[in-house]
This record gives sequence, C-alpha cells and structure tokens, in this order.
Amino acid sequence: MEFAKEFIGQYGYFAIYGLLALGVIGMPIPDEVMMTFVGYLASISVLNYSVSIAVSFGGAFTGGLLSYMIGKKAGRPLVVKYGKWVGVNAKRLVRVESWFMKYGYWSIILGYFIPGIRHLMCCFSGISRMAMGRYILFSGIGAFLWCVVFISIGFYVGVLT
Repeated sequence: MEFAKEFIGQYGYFAIYGLLALGVIGMPIPDEVMMTFVGYLASISVLNYSVSIAVSFGGAFTGGLLSYMIGKKAGRPLVVKYGKWVGVNAKRLVRVESWFMKYGYWSIILGYFIPGIRHLMCCFSGISRMAMGRYILFSGIGAFLWCVVFISIGFYVGVLT
C-alpha cells in the first residue's frame, strides 16, 4: 500500500489511469483496493473526488476496450487452438457464446464488481463479436458504477475516521 501511495503521490492521476487500465486488462493490480485508497486520498484532500472518478472511469474504460479488442482480434484463434488445455472445446464455446449473447450485456455491468470476471467479460465480449456500440454502452455503465462505488467507499471511510 505504501508503494501505491508513493506512486500515486508522484505521478498523480496518470498513475491512477494507467494502473486501472492495466488492471482491467488483466495485470495483477488490486483495482478495488486501489480505488478505495484513491477515495480515501480524496477524503483528506490529496486528490479531488470528482476528478478521481473521471480519471478512474477513463482508465477502467480504456482497459476494458483494449481487452475487448484483444478478444476480438486474437481471442477466438487462441481459444480454438489452446482451449482443449483448459477444458474449452468447440461445443462448449458455442454454448457459452449463446448464453453470453443472451445475458452478456448485463453480465458486463455486473462483471466489473467481481475480481477476475471483469477481465474475462471484456475479452469474451470481443471473442463473441458483440457489437462494439452495445459493448461501449454497457461497459461504460459498468465501469462508471464500479468506480463510483469503490471510490465513494474509500471517501466515506476517510470522512468517518
């Protein structure tokens, strides 16, 4: 946590944006903890609350969009070629895709709140060739709600202490 405080202290909003973008793509960054910490920093006036939400949303949304593009460009060939090693065969892929096309839009929003799932949802949106416009809409809603919730938790914990 001390490293995050120093990193954010030194690079400010750029660090928040970059770390969240990398975290949503799938890098091992504790996104929820970081955003809660950002909220705390906003509560003690080190960061601005509204700017923190906007920058965090931008980072999360960018990471989700990059993950979608990776899934769209490289995901299917990788799943077809290496899926058998993790238990994904062609029949299972078709079944998951049909479920995803039925419930995927709402799953993207909810997936942001489940660590590990948000990475898969963004990537799988691209693999299943979800329309980019609809993906942008639902991913934007999910990323915004996710950022507001966790930054607000940190902010209010800081206010109460």
